Amino acid sequence: MEIWEELPGVSLVPVNSKAPQEKMSAHDGCLSLVKYLLFVFNLFFFVLGSLIFCFGVWILIDKTSFVSFVGLSFMPLQIWSKVLAVSGILTMGLALLGCVGALKEFRCLLGLYFGTLLLLFATQITLGILISTQRVQLKRKVKDVVQKTIQTYRAHLEETAAEESWDYVQFQLRCCGWESPQDWFHIPSMRSNESEGERVPCSCYNSSATNDSTIFDKISFPQFSRLGSLARPRHNAEVCSVPANSYIYQQGCERNLSNWLTNNLISIVGICLGVGLLELSFMTLSIFLCRNLDHVYDRLARYR
Repeated sequence: MEIWEELPGVSLVPVNSKAPQEKMSAHDGCLSLVKYLLFVFNLFFFVLGSLIFCFGVWILIDKTSFVSFVGLSFMPLQIWSKVLAVSGILTMGLALLGCVGALKEFRCLLGLYFGTLLLLFATQITLGILISTQRVQLKRKVKDVVQKTIQTYRAHLEETAAEESWDYVQFQLRCCGWESPQDWFHIPSMRSNESEGERVPCSCYNSSATNDSTIFDKISFPQFSRLGSLARPRHNAEVCSVPANSYIYQQGCERNLSNWLTNNLISIVGICLGVGLLELSFMTLSIFLCRNLDHVYDRLARYR
């Protein structure tokens, strides 16, 4: 079908209407592709967030099994389970914004989704810059926290989460103290009387340094499900300690932690870059869809 229009000083000429229709069809197809890509990606992250949430709730419900499996006692494990649950809820909420906004073409939800991602991305960039520029201060702060934890080890029985978490760090990184095992010397909770030699927590014990495996089995270490006779009661609570002899880790955790960060630097940077690029992709798709929905609605109103 041809449409005729009259131009000034010119006779009527035919105008082909197929080109605008083809252009409009291609534009609509591109918008549909972006919409369903955004929906599918956010649906995946909604499922992932629900799995993280369920895993955190599972840890809270079945703490005993996870205590024996990962080595953490109840208090730190409860904290980490709550962190997982909250992270899962936030992931589900953000993904739900993207899913509903893309599928139903709600510009307000798409704008909120874009703003949340932008805020999250800016926060991550800020943290990265602060960590890079404030490494010395951050290292000093971590050292102060660890040394305070060591100095007040089991001094307050109602506040044991930090001590138990540090025990787990020493056990996993195979280290003792922050700089050396001497950080544990002269700690009141490690000694019951002045005649007793220097002692360190059971997390410093190096079981691979001796062939006598029965020694480690005798250690009372609630964090790692070890029960035995070497623990000494303190204020009706067990504080597990062993003599500071050659069977403990001689290296401080500062060097082991630095080595771990150096060995895994590529993986950490790669994960951070991957998450950042993923967020940028989602922001680009959401803002593209949000801005082009205006043109679609205007065109529909014009052709009514």
